[in-house]
Amino acid sequence: MKVRVGVNGYGTIGKRVAYAVSRQDDMELIGVTKTKPDFEAYLAKEMGIPVYAAGDGFIQRFEKAGFDVAGTLSDLLEKVDVIVDASPGGMGAKNKAIYEKAGVKAVFEGGEKANVAEVSFVAQANYEKALGKDYVRVVSCNTTGLTRTLSAIQEYIDYVYAVMIRRAADPNDSKRGPVNAIVPTVEVPSHHGPDVQTVIPINIETSAFVVPTTLMHVHSVMIELKKPLTEKDVVDIFENTTRVLLFEKGRGFESTAQLIEFARDLHREWNNLYEIAVWKESISVKGKRLFYIQAVHQESDVVPENVDAIRAMFEMAERWESIRKTNRSLGILK
Repeated sequence: MKVRVGVNGYGTIGKRVAYAVSRQDDMELIGVTKTKPDFEAYLAKEMGIPVYAAGDGFIQRFEKAGFDVAGTLSDLLEKVDVIVDASPGGMGAKNKAIYEKAGVKAVFEGGEKANVAEVSFVAQANYEKALGKDYVRVVSCNTTGLTRTLSAIQEYIDYVYAVMIRRAADPNDSKRGPVNAIVPTVEVPSHHGPDVQTVIPINIETSAFVVPTTLMHVHSVMIELKKPLTEKDVVDIFENTTRVLLFEKGRGFESTAQLIEFARDLHREWNNLYEIAVWKESISVKGKRLFYIQAVHQESDVVPENVDAIRAMFEMAERWESIRKTNRSLGILK
């Protein structure tokens, strides 16, 4: 039987997760929620996705617009086995009581604190820890990006320091712009390091800056090595790491703009670059220090993790079987 999935919050992440779920042969998308009848709600309905009001308090907005919803969140919860909470950060913790009362499993996103769930999750790093769990948190886009590459070389790591160069807003988030500044995150070290530690046990510290772009995040990573590792070793490891791709500046990948154009050329939905992009030329070993630079498409890298989290929660597949199924369904290159 297919696992019945609902998505609470049909925005940047929610609509991508809903699409990904609809591509799985062992899952069924039952419906999504919205707080208002905006263009995303209308498009979802036109695509045949049942749209529910995110709560009783939002019904009037839909009625006023003449938008016929399929019900409310409570109605959706009666029809699903698991809900993916893609609501704004902090709302998931408030919604958890609703899910508990309904007896429904839930996947939360990285905007929630780790204690909202039984495990923080990145498929290739700790899939087994989510097996049979009722509440799983897919970590943030930045944490997912760091965890994918760091987990691949975890045995060599003594200490990590990474600088997050963060996009100011998603492309459709006009309320945050225009932006003409570089904003340092005054929390030093930033929260990203401890968040990585909720998934893999490594010694890591991070800092962050917000810059005026919407396309992607960029990470500058420096690692103190505890045993020898060459540049060729790192290239070979990353070339054999799922959901990580090497790009070369010498082949035209000079910035995040070309990375997004690459996703467009692949005809990816919403220009999704699910894979973490590492600039091959940036991989450098100086003595006991390894350096590399990677880019994270903040709108999409966590999407496959949501699919794998659902499979783990229902013990539908082992780690690599799930990853392979998800990768094939979404056209992930490796």
